[in-house]
Amino acid sequence: MEIYNYLGEDFNVVMQSDAWKIGLLRYSERFSKCKVMERHNKTNEAFVLLEGTATLYVEDNSVTMERCKVYNVKKGEWHHIVVSPDATVLVVENSDTSADNTDKKEI
Repeated sequence: MEIYNYLGEDFNVVMQSDAWKIGLLRYSERFSKCKVMERHNKTNEAFVLLEGTATLYVEDNSVTMERCKVYNVKKGEWHHIVVSPDATVLVVENSDTSADNTDKKEI
């Protein structure tokens, strides 16, 4: 068995397989406000709030996340997440999700 952990700031991929990867997202300047949205053109991205508070922005909507619920952002949807300083969010996406197939826009 392998065990992974991440207690730093921002987003860090902690585990990767052939088809998918898991990251842990924590507070940083980038996730303190909604200034830039992104969309993944080939894959969905799932978010699970583990601790703290978080707001997930998708297109023109936002949702206050609840702990241990899975929030699936469909491919092609503009999105961003804002988290509290004590937050940890589990992020699951395809292993080939990268800057090459992700668009970003300032709002």
